[in-house]
Amino acid sequence: MRAKTLIIVMLLLASLMVFLTGCTRFQNKSLNNNQGMEEKAEEKFPSTKPDPITEQVNNMTLEEKIGQMVIVGFEGYTLDDKIKELIEKHHVGGLILFGRNIKDPVQLLALINSLKTANTNNKVPLFISVDEEGGRISRMPNQLKKLPTNKRIGRVNNEEFAYQIGGILAEEIKSFGFNLNFAPVLDIDSNPKNPVIGDRAFSSDPGIVSRLGIQVMKGIQAGVVIPVVKHFPGHGDTVVDSHIGLPSLNHSLERLHNFELIPFKDAINNQADAVMIAHILLNKVDKENPASLSKRIVTDLLRKELNFDGIVITDDLTMGAITKNYSLEDAAVKAVNAGSDIILVCHGYNNELSVIGALKKAVEEGSISKERVDESVTRILKLKSKYNLSDKQIKSVDLEKINSKINTVLDLYLN
Repeated sequence: MRAKTLIIVMLLLASLMVFLTGCTRFQNKSLNNNQGMEEKAEEKFPSTKPDPITEQVNNMTLEEKIGQMVIVGFEGYTLDDKIKELIEKHHVGGLILFGRNIKDPVQLLALINSLKTANTNNKVPLFISVDEEGGRISRMPNQLKKLPTNKRIGRVNNEEFAYQIGGILAEEIKSFGFNLNFAPVLDIDSNPKNPVIGDRAFSSDPGIVSRLGIQVMKGIQAGVVIPVVKHFPGHGDTVVDSHIGLPSLNHSLERLHNFELIPFKDAINNQADAVMIAHILLNKVDKENPASLSKRIVTDLLRKELNFDGIVITDDLTMGAITKNYSLEDAAVKAVNAGSDIILVCHGYNNELSVIGALKKAVEEGSISKERVDESVTRILKLKSKYNLSDKQIKSVDLEKINSKINTVLDLYLN
């Protein structure tokens, strides 16, 4: 009897296990079916989560957007009411400092900290920029050891040396609070009569300019500073200084592709963040507009042919090449419609107000589309985000440490 009862119990347990296994299989099949349905739903209805940069752009006022598209210069060693107004009221996206703004390390650090403080109530941190190429184009205080010219670096022709120089440039300026450097120069020193490039170029050989220039660019990037390669599409063969007048060249597109553009194309292929456009008239490409105001050069050549989607910045609009041939207001509007993202205005408070006012008016009247503005502001905010820009104060600068590094690198490669 007990054996019979045991057999019955075992049969019941076996039946229960079969039942439970079937339920589990059914549940798994249901889960798999639900997962498949969810995947199909995601394919049919992709995630609509807004891009944070796009959302930020959409929430900005026109004044804030226009401000981001302008970098301005100013006079003096301290923050004055005019520059404070440009930051607080007109929301300028950045500032550029020159020798006229830099007296010594203590003053420079205090000035940059004050600029950041003035920007406290704005939603976007400032570009704090400078032309720090090394050689004769240096704005850093005299207490810092000077770096060699690009021409000297070109003679050494060592990529690691060039990379180290880029890193030092970044460390020098970042230590004071700068975050954007208008360097390296990618112009080719092809004309001995050129009054503006000369020893600022690495070489008369485009291959050397390309290799060394890219390494300097990478060194600056590694130092978490934004490099701006310049002066597109190439200022090396000119005989007129664009600070004074408008240089003119008769080079064809074929010539440009085979010579002047080589370093820029290589820089773009190596993730260049930003390009400065020169005030040069290329008669065989666009006989009416200098490169900085030419849609044919900025949009068609740089953007489309060379596939560059980074920031495009004009050279200073207050240079003679522009002021002797255009009104600042017209030039600024033309530059934006040509495809530039940032207008550089280095001199004159009234000039800066005129450019900001002209851009705003052009958008309101429809001669610059809102889409064109949003496109530029999106690029600007993405770049500021990529480099994690902030208006955080810097307390002190270790000049001895920087000079020691400079001495070490120069002793290694120049002695």
